Amino acid sequence: MKRLFLWIVAVVGLWGCTTVNVDHYRAEQPVLELRDYFNGTLDAYGMFQDRSGKVVKRFHVLIEASWEGEVGTLDEHFTYSDGSTQRRVWTITRLGPGRYSGRADDVVGEASGEAAGNALRWRYVLALPVGDKVYNVDFDDWMFLMDDKVMLNRSLMSKWGFRLGEVTLSFFKRAD
Repeated sequence: MKRLFLWIVAVVGLWGCTTVNVDHYRAEQPVLELRDYFNGTLDAYGMFQDRSGKVVKRFHVLIEASWEGEVGTLDEHFTYSDGSTQRRVWTITRLGPGRYSGRADDVVGEASGEAAGNALRWRYVLALPVGDKVYNVDFDDWMFLMDDKVMLNRSLMSKWGFRLGEVTLSFFKRAD
């Protein structure tokens, strides 16, 4: 039993060592400024893959984004491949250089974000309805600004440290 406990501690410790820090991207260009990129109308196209890699859902998101000072609003309208729809409204607050917090109705507590260079790491817990139940699922989003119009997003979903699946998104900022 003691050997099993030590093995678990070692594995958990190694997982902590393999985590990429957002500062790794500090020199990458173009620099992601949330107030600049998430301002105006954006389209996002995405898919959810389960842990085996099977695409389970595809979707489009129409995003209307605006800022007043240090507070931004992202009004997201999802349309899924099965015809269902969903709306999520994020309120994002810039806390200081490269630091953000966010709230939405289906987010448990507060999201936290760190930005450096062209990257943003956005972490939160989402209350995810599945059938008749709601599960609180951890999301670890990584967003990378490719140019002034395109941003890519990879999000890992987990519960109690176990990977459930992945969401991949491509954001496209519309011309003003």
